Amino acid sequence: MAVTNVTSAEQYQKLISAPSVSVVLFSAEWAEQCKQILSVLSEMSKQATFSGLQFLDVPAEELSEISLKHQIDAVPTVIFFKSGSAVDRIDGVDIAALTAKCRKFGGAPSSAAGSLEDRLKALINRGKVMIFMKGDRNTPRCGFSKQLIAIINETGVQYDTFDILTDEEVRQGLKTYSDWPTYPQVYVKGELIGGLDIIKELLTAGELQATLNAE
Repeated sequence: MAVTNVTSAEQYQKLISAPSVSVVLFSAEWAEQCKQILSVLSEMSKQATFSGLQFLDVPAEELSEISLKHQIDAVPTVIFFKSGSAVDRIDGVDIAALTAKCRKFGGAPSSAAGSLEDRLKALINRGKVMIFMKGDRNTPRCGFSKQLIAIINETGVQYDTFDILTDEEVRQGLKTYSDWPTYPQVYVKGELIGGLDIIKELLTAGELQATLNAE
């Protein structure tokens, strides 16, 4: 499931009337913070943890009547709907609150140690080569992540990424789980290879391609 782009009031009304909880982002293309929230929702939509939710992106200015109805004074604003009625709301950027509320409404278990470890294992094994970073492969959000992606792209190896800025639980939990305090982190077949410095060392030694392609 992905984030649904709402294009009309009729479509919006039909979607939020569903019995499942709708997580609705009121956004604007010019607002950088909206892109951050959209990235978080997009990542959530890929996870089984949140499969009971539907995620919607409403252009606040284009669908101004809907925005006025819900008193959207600024973007981003996220409203949670159940069967057409608003049940909760987040004004502005609060990733921790957004994650917690999505877990609550999605019926997911709280961040117990066992469930977090299961989540981390599942994420680490989501791709043969898995990179945990700030941002994603298309929009790295720190210099180290940008350097690493540039190096990995040169190898031509297929890989997946996870934006740690979208999930504080994963961001903190993975540091402890892997005993590696910084990001980005690169995993191959579920095993930690290391961060940017290790990747650079492997590249210099001519071993990076073989490490990433390990069977």
